[in-house]
Amino acid sequence: MKKIIAMILAVSVVVSASEVYATFNVQAVQSADLSFNASGIVDRLYVDVGDVVRKGSVLATLKSEDIRAAVHIAEVAREYASRDQKRMQSVKEVTDQAMLDGIAFKYENAKAQLAYKQALLAKTILKAPFDGVIVARRLEVGDTFTAMRPVPVYRLQSLHARKLILSFDQKYWRDVHQGDAFVYTVDGDKNTHKGTITKIYPVADARSRKMQAEVLASDIPVGLFGEGKILLSDTAEK
Repeated sequence: MKKIIAMILAVSVVVSASEVYATFNVQAVQSADLSFNASGIVDRLYVDVGDVVRKGSVLATLKSEDIRAAVHIAEVAREYASRDQKRMQSVKEVTDQAMLDGIAFKYENAKAQLAYKQALLAKTILKAPFDGVIVARRLEVGDTFTAMRPVPVYRLQSLHARKLILSFDQKYWRDVHQGDAFVYTVDGDKNTHKGTITKIYPVADARSRKMQAEVLASDIPVGLFGEGKILLSDTAEK
């Protein structure tokens, strides 16, 4: 009888060591709070919550009539500086070198001033840094945006790509590896899903005594909770 009990205990130890229980939260693979890089009054908002946007799409603008006027002035200055340089190049053999240098400097300075004004104008235009969906909007047309204390205009997250942030007991830090399978369920979904651990965080939480890992997924609402079991390498191969 004692031998049978010992065998049962030994088997249970092997089983428990081949699977590691883990909980997880769902996050977007890419997520960002988007703000302007300049101060001003919000002029236009082109998208709203739920809109799907492409990388580079214009999302919002600040009032920028003064900067646009400055860009136009800089464009005119560069054009006339360019004409002066072309005229001087045609007679450079009979022109004083100092005068040639002065004209060249004027042209290069005009180009630099235009580039500077264009950079200022670009700061009043908010563009999407990656493909995704707008999940929050915090400002309205007419609101004052201050770069010193910025309030995000939008929150953008990847449309489909998700990552599960797993938490498991730190005592298994030597056992869990990148590539191990993870079988899981999401709260509110009776279906069972399977993924693969793609990343293991190199630190343990001193308070919870938990390690963390990541599993890639798709089309699960961000913020949901779930649980599952990590199949350690020996089990996964079987």
